[in-house]
Amino acid sequence: MEVKKLFTGEEIPVLGLGTWRIGGGMAADYSKDKIMVEIIQQAIRLGYTHIDTAEMYGGGHTEKLLGRALQHFNRQDLFLTTKVWHSNLHYQGVLNAVEGSLKRLHTDYVDMVLIHWPSTSFPLDESLQALNELVDLGKVRYLGVSNFDLELLEQAQKYSSTQLATNQVHYNLYYRKIVRDGVLDFCQKNKILLTAYTPLERGTIINNPQVKQIATSHSATPAQVALAWLIRQPNVITIPMSANITHLQQNLGALGLELNSDDLQQLDGLEMPEEALWPE
Repeated sequence: MEVKKLFTGEEIPVLGLGTWRIGGGMAADYSKDKIMVEIIQQAIRLGYTHIDTAEMYGGGHTEKLLGRALQHFNRQDLFLTTKVWHSNLHYQGVLNAVEGSLKRLHTDYVDMVLIHWPSTSFPLDESLQALNELVDLGKVRYLGVSNFDLELLEQAQKYSSTQLATNQVHYNLYYRKIVRDGVLDFCQKNKILLTAYTPLERGTIINNPQVKQIATSHSATPAQVALAWLIRQPNVITIPMSANITHLQQNLGALGLELNSDDLQQLDGLEMPEEALWPE
């Protein structure tokens, strides 16, 4: 697996496993538990050792499925990221949320905890105070944020006693607001990884004629092209979600895909108007 470096020098895979809708959306779905546990385990065997989840996914059920799946692997070989939901960002809420995640994941620590969405109800410094304490206690190794604009990202860095490891944001060939707003540039200049979610824009990118043409010219899949465009950028990693093992295996082909200057010129011009995109 190709890797990039966190600010400490520790390596993290450029392709992680996203888990949104594994085990449910906003509420738990128990109907495919056995299948989903097996898919997670197969994905890890393929090389997906960075796994991204959140306390909100499946109302906590996604973390429980991960906890079941991960018992068959060496914990030190895995990099687990979870996220605290915006309604839990008061001091005690953060502490309780992370304790809940640890229990569901059956682990003593998580590698990274993110603030899932900015809160308008609780002060950011209060949220970071609790997260800083969890780092000091050894229950969390790295801190990060998600869906933060440039102003909030700078504030979060000020309140964090350790450098932020990542800002997880919506970013792909079609959606590049974080480029226009300076978020990507800030991350690249400050050794903060930018973790791109929804890298295939819910599958719409793979049907783009130009992406398909470039894929054909490289004997690749359109998904591989879209992922390669992301991970070729400094400080950018991504977390495609799929419950299809064939797709997960194919996505790994993005790691060795070399896009030429003509490819990049075409791809760089693909950004779509925001009103044409799927809602957040």
